Amino acid sequence: MTTRRTFLQNSTLCLAGFSGLQAADSEAKALIKVGLMTDLHYADKPPTKTRFYREALAKLDEAVEVMNREKPALVVELGDFIDQADSVEKESEWLKTMESHFAKLSMPRHYVLGNHCVGTLTKEEFAANTKASGGHESFEAGGVTVIILDACFRSDGTPYSRKNFDWKDANIPARQLAWLESELSKSSGPVIVLAHQRLDADKAHAVQNAPAVRSLLEKSGKVLAVFQGHSHKNDYQEIAGIHYTTLVAMVEGSGMENNGYAMLEVMPDSSLRLQGFRRQVNRALNHA
Repeated sequence: MTTRRTFLQNSTLCLAGFSGLQAADSEAKALIKVGLMTDLHYADKPPTKTRFYREALAKLDEAVEVMNREKPALVVELGDFIDQADSVEKESEWLKTMESHFAKLSMPRHYVLGNHCVGTLTKEEFAANTKASGGHESFEAGGVTVIILDACFRSDGTPYSRKNFDWKDANIPARQLAWLESELSKSSGPVIVLAHQRLDADKAHAVQNAPAVRSLLEKSGKVLAVFQGHSHKNDYQEIAGIHYTTLVAMVEGSGMENNGYAMLEVMPDSSLRLQGFRRQVNRALNHA
């Protein structure tokens, strides 16, 4: 198994020549290209410390413009699309504002539920004001199965809603685990998994039953990578041959130079290329 140290050493070489790799492999066509962004936390309120809530609109507009130019098959926002408001009415307005900007994408868009998305709204209310499924979902695109997980559940199985939870108590409930196992078993091709709360070994921001989730992913032998948000930083871990990549938050820092989003390509040889924009780092992830 590739160790984290070995990967990081190899990754440094890969990332230094990322443009060269793209040019050298220009004949290899990606199975699918997916736009990714996370943790915009839009809110019509003043900034707090490092979070600049109102600037999320302009940052989203830039990302949408790039996505429309690069033309991925789909775009996924990995959670905390909006920040928490003190009323349902206010948060609904913030969500409608964000959705009007996100809807300028020329390709299908998908959403992972984050804890801030359903801190005041119910999952059904979030879905009613967006194109979101309102929970977990699975679909195939370009021969790749894309699985979106919903960890916005308390340890007792109660879904997050209206300030009824501690954000550190994030879980994939038993029913969703059974669904995940079924989706993995019937998948005919490689799988990428998208989540908000982290499924790797990051204690503070992790799904509480992440080991049970990882066990299913590993047992399937089909999962190439997990892409996640929540902890607001660029991060990476490899566990049992699966790449766990955490994307940088778009809300952090003022100015467009502090934006961050990515374009993911899944290649026919099961390698993955993550092209980062602004503060999002590039990653070249090879399949062991």
